[in-house]
Amino acid sequence: MSQIATHRSPPRRRRDPDGRSDCRSRTELHQAQLVDPGNFDIAWRLSKYNYYLGSHSTDDGEKEKAYREGVDAAKLAIKMADGKPHGHFWLAANYGGSAEISALAGLAEVDEIREEMEKVIKMDNKFEGGSAYMVLGQTYLEAPLLLGGDRQKAVEYFEKGLKIGPGNAMLHYHLAEAYLSLNRKAEARRQIDTVFAMKPDPNYLPEYNDAVALARKLQEKLK
Repeated sequence: MSQIATHRSPPRRRRDPDGRSDCRSRTELHQAQLVDPGNFDIAWRLSKYNYYLGSHSTDDGEKEKAYREGVDAAKLAIKMADGKPHGHFWLAANYGGSAEISALAGLAEVDEIREEMEKVIKMDNKFEGGSAYMVLGQTYLEAPLLLGGDRQKAVEYFEKGLKIGPGNAMLHYHLAEAYLSLNRKAEARRQIDTVFAMKPDPNYLPEYNDAVALARKLQEKLK
């Protein structure tokens, strides 16, 4: 079965202004939470950093632990501020990370991922540069038909996301991927060319570099 995923490509991430590593920031947030356990900003940021630790680790045990702690932190953030998108977004992101390392987790959580991202869109459709649309599109693109996979619906979500975040390079890449899955090769090429031609936002340079690398691989399939 194709992995459900959601986060082969991570949501957009603003670079830390002081250049701190994910691990260091996560440790500092854990310490801060011990001092102020009811702080909403600490909770959702801890969920975010756990997600990024999991997505960049090569150790499955570390990945699983990070995503599990990310889910717990996101649920705490939601408990403190259910009407804000932050907790819902990072809860879905960590569910998506778990889905990548466990097919059973993917089967169980794909509906929850979609539900949480739909909530994010209702609260703030511009949150994280339209990345909620990207995640929803990925669940429809990568899920088998029996689990609600729908390539055309994936295209529609990616296109909606680009209306919100036209500078989101990963959205352009995934739209190209979805177009190719429907044999719309000319449109896929246009999206790949868009990725190559973009002037990257310095705050999202790692994401842009990832999008370029993925777009080059996809370009090879179009030759």
